[in-house]
Amino acid sequence: MSRREIREQIFKILFRIEFNQIEDMPEQLRLFFEQEEAMEEKDQKEIREKYEKIADKLETIDGMLTEKADKWSVNRMGKVELTLLRLAVYEMEVDDNVPVSVAINEAVELAKKFGQDESPAFINGVLAKFTK
Repeated sequence: MSRREIREQIFKILFRIEFNQIEDMPEQLRLFFEQEEAMEEKDQKEIREKYEKIADKLETIDGMLTEKADKWSVNRMGKVELTLLRLAVYEMEVDDNVPVSVAINEAVELAKKFGQDESPAFINGVLAKFTK
């Protein structure tokens, strides 16, 4: 699985947080991987580990987003955009293996695929504030 495909799978799992209680997420992970039968074990492991690292830092990431996204609290953001921003901010601020430019570009590309027409520009605008 490519880095982009892995990132997309992590996005899909993170997105489930918006619709489930945090204590239900282990079951959501199980169901997710059950649906992805053809996924290799090493990819599942990487996806699970990164998801867990992001989930552990959600409160911190959300605080950073609230601080940087002028006039936009995380409660006002669309669920797709919020999930993409959480993933990108984690990659930009915590994950030393992902260059900042790659994290931004990948978030914008996922916004084009999963978001609304304005999503890529919104994502790009918020993430640009993390580079200053």
